[in-house]
Amino acid sequence: MTIPPRHEPEAPRDLVGIGIGPFNLSLAALAHPLPELDAVFYEQRPGFDWHPGLLIDGARIQVPFLADLVTLADPASPWSFLNYLRARDRLFPFYFAERFHIQRAEYDAYCRWVSQNVPGLRFSHQVDSVRWNPERALFEVDFTQLDTDGETETLGRTHTRNIVLGVGTAPHVPDPLKPLVEAPGVPVVHAADYLDHRDTILAAGHVTVVGSGQSGAEVFLDLLRHRPAGHERLHWIGRTESFAPMEYSKLGLEHFTPDYTRYFHALDQPTRDRLVASQWQLHKGIDADTMADIHDELYQRTLHGGWPDTVLTPGVHVRTAGRIATSKIELHLEHVQQGTRSRLTTDAVVLATGYRERPLGQLLAGLDPYLRRDSGERPRVDEHFRMVLDPSVTGTVYVQNAELHTHGVGAPDLGLAAWRSATILNTLTGKDPYPLPARTAFTTFGLDRQAQVPDTRRPDMILTPLVDGR
Repeated sequence: MTIPPRHEPEAPRDLVGIGIGPFNLSLAALAHPLPELDAVFYEQRPGFDWHPGLLIDGARIQVPFLADLVTLADPASPWSFLNYLRARDRLFPFYFAERFHIQRAEYDAYCRWVSQNVPGLRFSHQVDSVRWNPERALFEVDFTQLDTDGETETLGRTHTRNIVLGVGTAPHVPDPLKPLVEAPGVPVVHAADYLDHRDTILAAGHVTVVGSGQSGAEVFLDLLRHRPAGHERLHWIGRTESFAPMEYSKLGLEHFTPDYTRYFHALDQPTRDRLVASQWQLHKGIDADTMADIHDELYQRTLHGGWPDTVLTPGVHVRTAGRIATSKIELHLEHVQQGTRSRLTTDAVVLATGYRERPLGQLLAGLDPYLRRDSGERPRVDEHFRMVLDPSVTGTVYVQNAELHTHGVGAPDLGLAAWRSATILNTLTGKDPYPLPARTAFTTFGLDRQAQVPDTRRPDMILTPLVDGR
């Protein structure tokens, strides 16, 4: 097959986005009304979808609807969730529903509506490489345009002054379970693909859910609701010491504010690494309503005597796993606190084992000589979400949801999407198209550096307030 040569646009763009998930979609929506900004966003998938395997009936996102793509930066934006409801003649039903937290499926539908109407989005475009061209002082972005079958249609190249990476995360499968996931015909699936395999899993004699976070809880609840009373045959295990609720107190939520993000970024790297590991309950716990629903469902099944055929065991680590004959799976378990080991035979496994940042090494191989890294060989990212590059590179590479190690638990949080996008656009344009608040939390997270208030007119400047009136 002969592939057409790469097409090179005449003028360089101001910004090229790589990946179109919620975060880059937020950036595209907020960039849309800025006429001076020429931006395009590439995504290899044929259209927008957000965790399609977990759009379980009734499952809700864990942030209020105000944490849409734009509202916390621009409440008057035409791309807000409320305007989406208005466009669909659903404002009054939503008003009477009194739902502060919307369903996952509704959030996905809202994002798809934005993705189908905001210009500058290029789906079925796979970015292959990124390079810095020192002679032209521009980034070169090579991409492949895909046809409806996902095959190469044409090759292209775009030159741009700036790049923003929003490639998102990928499902994580623990090493002991990878051979089972990859083996054909064995019903071991990641929760990201749960709905695609739901009928097969429901038909299995015994089902095990691995993972004690929100996804594990939602999958377990869905299976429980669709298994006959007294014959549930469900096992739910997880590594955490308990099926712990997500931190959702008012002051606890202030860890997802720009104030805390700035405080966290100013800490030294060893301290940041310790904090990320210890703050799992801020973003990896289980929503209290989901926990209550599980308990209610289990309790309902005791009304006529007996207990449901379910086992819920936290603090369990899967050491190894294997197949028995052709239809059974054996998990070798270890209880962390007891130090005891056992074996569990099951017919299907759902891995709610979370997600990891997608590796950027291959995509950014052409920029590797220019990247500045920390002691853990991770890219350094400044306060305004810019990768730290060699001074000879006059362009900028921004990151979205790839800065957990530098910006903390707010990096993957939908509630900070609009603020981060506005920060990027303010820095990129050198203007202030989206004035941002100087203070967002009642909590003061530090004694010195976080007492500094950023000047929203100059994103690169910091003002130090008076202390004790002096």
